[in-house]
Amino acid sequence: MQTALDEQARSFDAVVASPSFWLGVDCTADAVTGVRFLAAPAPTRAASGAVAALAAEATRQLAAWLADPAARFDLPLAAGGTDFQRRVWAAIAAIPCGETQSYGTVAAALGSAPRAVGGACGANPLPVIVPCHRVIATNGALGGFARSGGDFLLGVKRWLLQHERRA
Repeated sequence: MQTALDEQARSFDAVVASPSFWLGVDCTADAVTGVRFLAAPAPTRAASGAVAALAAEATRQLAAWLADPAARFDLPLAAGGTDFQRRVWAAIAAIPCGETQSYGTVAAALGSAPRAVGGACGANPLPVIVPCHRVIATNGALGGFARSGGDFLLGVKRWLLQHERRA
């Protein structure tokens, strides 16, 4: 999961407001390449053509999800990552809205270890679209989500989980 706490001056192809944070979206002409949680709004780049069209569609779909957490994403994605990370991201994308799984459960399904799954969740470049917030510790704690962003990201994860419970 990527953050932009230390990159507030950075620009994005789109910025989407939620009730308690913003989402910075990066695109190419072919795919959404990144989503970052922002503590404050950030500037947008002057995109044109296919990049502008995809950024507008990503904005529309993220806004739809913010209005209704049962909304589904249908965006071309380019997440990169290692083979293992892509396997983890596919597994977490399969967790239904409003539900959670533990790092251990995801790890067992992949024949891996919970820390490795946590590392892949932390490297997820497309949070919300690939819902790493749905992975929690076995004891119900929110896990390592907040390590890279402190209280801000912990609050974001709480908000995301509460939002999805409405679905």
